Amino acid sequence: MPIKILLVPGHDDEVWGAQYGNLKEADMNLSLATELYNILKKDGRLKVYITRDEAGYTKEFEDYFASHQDDISDFIETSKAKREEQIANGDFIQKENTPHINASEEVALKLYGMNKWANENQVDAMIHIHFNDYPRHSKWTRGKYKGFAVYMPEDQMVNSSSSQELAENIFLQLKKKYITSTYEEEKGGLIQDQNLIALGSNNTLLASVRSVLIEYGYIYRFRNKSSRLQAYETMAELTALGIKNYFLEVKE
Repeated sequence: MPIKILLVPGHDDEVWGAQYGNLKEADMNLSLATELYNILKKDGRLKVYITRDEAGYTKEFEDYFASHQDDISDFIETSKAKREEQIANGDFIQKENTPHINASEEVALKLYGMNKWANENQVDAMIHIHFNDYPRHSKWTRGKYKGFAVYMPEDQMVNSSSSQELAENIFLQLKKKYITSTYEEEKGGLIQDQNLIALGSNNTLLASVRSVLIEYGYIYRFRNKSSRLQAYETMAELTALGIKNYFLEVKE
């Protein structure tokens, strides 16, 4: 059986995430994800999926979101109720997480929908691809932070152990070329998180579904087009190596 990898280029054409000048994060995420997809799909041991392409969400995911809205809403409600019960019983301890902008209801529905799809399709790993930012005076203002960070599920989450091993493998490869984030809340570059839907918040990912979210760098550091394109290629190669190293070790 091939190893199933789901690539999630963060955001989309409607909610594009960070912005620096005319450079939009959603476009950057897709460019890097496409590079990674093209590398991974060459390996016959892997079955690679991607949630969107240049035309928008792929037909599989567009159809899934449209036809499973009620199911996804029920999935969210049930999962949240179970988590609240765990908290009330003392079986899950809420911890302080790195601050993030809360996803809108529509965006959250899609992210939870991806988790549900991954569970149903026995996905082995979800790789969420992002570029970072923080509040600045203007989208034209260059910020002060730099470096990458890899987010992974917090220890209490059912998919934490295997996800953390995958995250560490990717982190070690990226660290060969890039510095870790200089943002205080991302110190060390490997960050556990309970609240990110992408990582399976409210236990919406099965223990068998690994998930990591990679912030490859701060958007305002990639203004130059030629160096940006080279970065996509290098980052994709290093990420692919981390993924392969992890799964080859598991298989052997």
